[in-house]
Amino acid sequence: MRDQNRYQIDTLSVVYFLSLVALGWINIYAADYDLDNTVSFFDLSQSATKQLIWIGTSFLLIAVIFILDYRFYDSFGYVIWGVSIFFLLAVLFFGEEVAGSTSWFEIGFIKIQPAEFTKIAVSIGLAKYLSSQHIGGSVKSKLGISALLFLIPMGLIIMQGDLGTAMVFSSFTLVLFREGLSGKLLFFSLYAVILFFLTLLVDQWILLLMVFASFLVCLGLFIKNKKVLILILVVAILSCGLIKSVDFVLNEVLKDHQRLRVMSLINPNADPLGIGWNVLQSKIAIGSGGFMGKGFLKGTQTKFDFVPAQTTDFIFCTVGEEQGWLGGTLIMILFGAFFLRLLKIAERQKSNFVRIYGYSAVSIMFFHFAINIAMTIGLVPVIGIPLPFFSYGGSSLWTFTMLLFILLKLDSQRMKIL
Repeated sequence: MRDQNRYQIDTLSVVYFLSLVALGWINIYAADYDLDNTVSFFDLSQSATKQLIWIGTSFLLIAVIFILDYRFYDSFGYVIWGVSIFFLLAVLFFGEEVAGSTSWFEIGFIKIQPAEFTKIAVSIGLAKYLSSQHIGGSVKSKLGISALLFLIPMGLIIMQGDLGTAMVFSSFTLVLFREGLSGKLLFFSLYAVILFFLTLLVDQWILLLMVFASFLVCLGLFIKNKKVLILILVVAILSCGLIKSVDFVLNEVLKDHQRLRVMSLINPNADPLGIGWNVLQSKIAIGSGGFMGKGFLKGTQTKFDFVPAQTTDFIFCTVGEEQGWLGGTLIMILFGAFFLRLLKIAERQKSNFVRIYGYSAVSIMFFHFAINIAMTIGLVPVIGIPLPFFSYGGSSLWTFTMLLFILLKLDSQRMKIL
């Protein structure tokens, strides 16, 4: 009776996981396929072969997760967070530089990226803090302090030069909204993003005049409401500051390749043979697949290596080219059903810790999914983040697997965890 709930895992989530991992491996194999058959399947230079190793070790990680007592994560939440910060600091001094980012520990042929595992640590640490019953203070103060739990690692990852992975940590704001953060912040964040890109498209003085004119209109509408007027004045001042700071951000904050990626989003044809090559070839590959696709192992754009990083960041190109619009849509539906299932699991928890952790895991995976696919079709700049369970790579696969199965382990004990 004592262990009767230990292995009552959510079966449907496991089915989704196995389906995504299998489909991911098939597409990695297709993207890396040797047309001349001169390379052995067991050759470790092949991404598909190495991915099988990562998949196999992922099952070992799942076994470890289910061996550990379910109380481990709550009990050592702050310790796990602290250890992750230690490794983020260590990689700054002892890490290997890959693609302009000092984010990796290299041990033989194995490369480990601590930032990936930090997503798990922050999820656990954030859940530990927000679920602590003894914490005093207002909701705003709790949410403000909890933001530091992901802003600190986010800053360290930016120092490593990995802006793409750092941006993933902004997904934890979705967890804070679930826990009581006002939706106004989300509205103003979207407003700031839109204004940033408008500044790249429209002359700054025109935007400044538009902000000033809008302020005058609001002044007339809310002349008797001092609180609203103060808010409008603050928004207008911050808007002007953002408009004038865009040049500084582009030229002083972003690296050259990051700045060019942003500009290529605004004008994709500005440098089609340079920074715009990846997205241009990605869109050609996906578009050439049509409705039904060219068929398994028949994608020409991927087979002849027109698309760089086609087994990692641009794996969805292989899906679009070989399986077409239909295959791509079905895979997105599969992801959507998977995320909805995880949300249902998170919401059925009696424990605040497990619910918050569940929302953290879903937010991270959804951010990866949405940005990766938007990146491959040219809707957002290329920031280099993998598609969950699809993209080649040990660190990312292990991270997503651990995120999922820690949640499933805790869910299997939901009748015990209060």
